[in-house]
This record gives sequence, C-alpha cells and structure tokens, in this order.
Amino acid sequence: MSALRPGQEATLRKGWWRAHKWLLLRRVSQFGILALFLLGPWAGLWIVKGNLASSLTLDVLPLTDPYVLLQSFLTGHAVAGTALAGAAIVTVFYLIVGGRVYCSWVCPVNLVTDLAAWLRRRLNIKGSARMSRQTRYWVLGLTFVLAFLTGTIAWEVVNPVSMLHRGLIFGMGFAWAIVLAVFLFDLFVLRHGWCGHVCPVGAFYSLLAMPSVVRVSAAAREKCDDCMDCFAVCPEQQVIRPALKGADQGIGPVILSPNCTNCGRCIDVCALDVFRFSTRFSNATTPHIRVAQNKEVSP
Repeated sequence: MSALRPGQEATLRKGWWRAHKWLLLRRVSQFGILALFLLGPWAGLWIVKGNLASSLTLDVLPLTDPYVLLQSFLTGHAVAGTALAGAAIVTVFYLIVGGRVYCSWVCPVNLVTDLAAWLRRRLNIKGSARMSRQTRYWVLGLTFVLAFLTGTIAWEVVNPVSMLHRGLIFGMGFAWAIVLAVFLFDLFVLRHGWCGHVCPVGAFYSLLAMPSVVRVSAAAREKCDDCMDCFAVCPEQQVIRPALKGADQGIGPVILSPNCTNCGRCIDVCALDVFRFSTRFSNATTPHIRVAQNKEVSP
C-alpha cells in the first residue's frame, strides 16, 4: 500500500486536474442543481420550480422522484398525470446512466458525507461500528410500509435530503440537527455509514441501476499495483474487487454492481489509469479465460 495519501501519487503523475476531474465535475453538478432551485426564492429567477421530490423546469419539463411517487401511491392519494410523466422521465434517465448517479451527482447530502469521509481519512479515524449494507433495503421497505399504514409520505418528514433542501430555501432550523447527525455518524461511528448502509433513497436508486448502461470499468486492470487508493476513496468498496481482481474467475472488468455510484473517484485517484467510464457491453473477459470457462462446461 502506498505511503502517500490516496490520490497524491495520481496528482504527481497525472497533474492536479486529471487527479480531481470527476470530483470537480460532480461538485459543479451538485452546486449547479442547488443553484437552479435557489435562484427562484433567492433572486426571483424561476428556472426551476419545486424541489428534488417534484419540480417543473422552464414551466415545461416535469420531473418527479419515482421513490416519492411510489410512496404517494401507497398512501392512497391520487397522483397527477404530470407527476407520472415526470417520474417516467427520471426513471428512464437513471436506467441509462445508473441509479446511484443520483447519490453522487445530485444529492446535496453527499456533500456532507463526502466531507466526513475526507476528514475521517485525514484524521486517521480507524474505529467503525458494524452494520450490514443490506440494512438500507430494510429501511427502504419500512418507508413503504409506513406510507401505507399512515396514509402519509412519512419518510419525507425526516429525510435529510429533503430537510437540507427545504432548509436552504426557508431556513435550516431543526434541519441543521439532522444534517449534523448524519455528518457525525459518518465521521465517528461508521465509515460511509449513511449513504452506504442506511439511506433508503440510495437503496431505491440502486434498484434502478441494475440494468443501467453507463459503468465504470477496470479496463487496464493488469496495470494495478495494489496501492489500494481506489478502495480508500470508494464509498462502496465492495463493488470494485470483482472487476479488478476477478480475471481468474472469468469476471469481466466492468463494475456491474448496482451500488456503484459512478462517482469517478477511482478514475481520479488511480495513478496508473486502471479505471475509465465505459458501458456494460464492454465486459468481455480475456480469450484464455473464456477458453478455460468453455472447457469447464464441456461434457
């Protein structure tokens, strides 16, 4: 493992821009989306009306969070046609680019959890509680049950994403406490605890990511020198190993896990350019592995 901090070797070899390109583009996306929503209430320029749950862009394009829409169905309330159309548009988009792209390129809470992860590395905080990453799917199921039993979208009352977004517009108030709790949880209790283990929003969008086309690929995995920088910065470390180390098992280099957030940090911090963005259709294994596989299944 490299003695340098994750990404330092990449910065030295590739230059600062190439070692931070995808991180910077994500921040431009996150802050840009927030700015579009805030321009209306703050400056009277209504390019986008609404919030991340439901919005209307330029009075023409409806966008609806399909997760919120499904909870609305379970409450028994009628859903407007524009909401259905907006949910269809959002669903198709994430089916193509990857559902967890919402987490890394859109969600404002990601700014908070990324800061906690960065501080955790810089302060060398090692201790961590144990929690299954499947917990988020149980929480996801619970939010649907609560919507059905209460007749309300109960999760939205405490959803840190919604609270942070509303707080920036109307004043934070109690939202500060929720956001601070998420930050401290990730910093001191569990590495990538909120997004990687608890958040039902990420769990829902990972389901949309199962057939998605855009993927990260360890296309040059033979160059890997096991520096572990990609594992250090990845919010979902478990998704990397099969693509990076699975050649002997006939596993292709494309990261196919629906929990990959397509954040691009593994691309940034790799000094040897092992990773790149690709598609799920670029997942061929090497010829000698395919021959070995064929021999194993031959009668």
